[in-house]
Amino acid sequence: MTHAALYGKLRSEFRSNRLSIFKKLPFEWVVGLRYTRAGRRSGRNSFISFISLISMAGIALGVAALIVVLSVMNGFQQEVLDRMVSVLSHIEVTDASGAMSDWQAVAKEAFQNKEVKGAAPYTSSQALLLNDGTLRPALIRGVLPQEEPKVSEVASQIKQGRFDDLRAGEFNIVLGSGLARALQVDVGQKVTLAAIEGQITPAGVVPRLKPFRVVGIFDSGEYEYNSTLAFIHIEDAQKMFHLDAPMGLRLRVADMHRAPQVAHELAVTLSGQPLLRDWSQQNRTWFAAVQTEKRMMFLILALIIAVAAFNLVSTLVMTVTDKQADIAILRTLGASPASIMKIFMIQGAVVGLLGTAIGGGLGVLVALNIDVIVPFIEHLLGVQFLSSDVYLISELPSDLQWPDVWKIAGMAVVLAFLATLYPSWAAARVRPADALRYE
Repeated sequence: MTHAALYGKLRSEFRSNRLSIFKKLPFEWVVGLRYTRAGRRSGRNSFISFISLISMAGIALGVAALIVVLSVMNGFQQEVLDRMVSVLSHIEVTDASGAMSDWQAVAKEAFQNKEVKGAAPYTSSQALLLNDGTLRPALIRGVLPQEEPKVSEVASQIKQGRFDDLRAGEFNIVLGSGLARALQVDVGQKVTLAAIEGQITPAGVVPRLKPFRVVGIFDSGEYEYNSTLAFIHIEDAQKMFHLDAPMGLRLRVADMHRAPQVAHELAVTLSGQPLLRDWSQQNRTWFAAVQTEKRMMFLILALIIAVAAFNLVSTLVMTVTDKQADIAILRTLGASPASIMKIFMIQGAVVGLLGTAIGGGLGVLVALNIDVIVPFIEHLLGVQFLSSDVYLISELPSDLQWPDVWKIAGMAVVLAFLATLYPSWAAARVRPADALRYE
């Protein structure tokens, strides 16, 4: 058998199988799917099919763009969040009295919750740091160097010096890189710490001043913490700020996203009058701003899908105008207005579903491989989108979240379905006598 004969046989078998499948479908589906295909006999049909392809491409483009943009925003949010939590604790536990003298007992109670993986005491006070006439405000955190790695990653973020050099009674200090740069100090040099709560003397309130030796400089990757945060030994902090005991306990949990729920559970199980605050409450303003930005970006990019849906309306209206004779014949053969309406709703729904599927697949593919695509484009164009000299993040992060994908796909399908209602309703109102009058 020749190749041409084999090809002809396979083509005839495919056509017969396709016809057998079509025979099992309701006639509304058969006609609707047929109208969706490109017409070759009429230039007008070809134009209508071209407009259908444009509508499908518009829906696909909107869906893909929305998935990629939200994934990148999720990636940025997760990157910043990881840097924040590397310095902050997942949960802070304080006592209503303002001091926690027996923090070991509280830590033991907290560890009864299986989600809690680490605990360390802390103090926190506002102060001023001075060096050669330069004055900078700072948040001074008193910690136990051997316990702090259990709740934060500061010890691993040390760029110069050693975190373990924070020893009780030696009055050493670890500064953020931005703070050290502003004060123009390096490891081994000294800065003066001025407590805001001064000493009351006959001459008035005199600030408490104490020189501290810089034993380490850390870089968390977050500007706010690098430029305002400093660590000292907790016993030195208690002496400097006249504290009798640690202010509270910092906890780390297995899953940071479950920290609010764990904090709620600990509020019930811990003895005394505990006050608990998780990481989301410590940065409530920032997270609220990010969520607002994501919602606005979702609405703005959803307009692309809405425009494509409006384009689909015009496509179906043109199809209804072009197929009035067909509609009239179907009505004459006994098709009900509801059946006519289904035909054009199926046509529009197929365009919407195909556009959503193509756009969803393309968006997911780009979002999952953005770490490869962006460097390739940068190399091709000879540019760098995120310069490390300007931005803290030099690579474009992406965090694809499937609930976002299903939400976007559902919205696109709903908009496409709504776009079919008016044209389908107009097709159902076509009168056979009027449509066939000039045929």
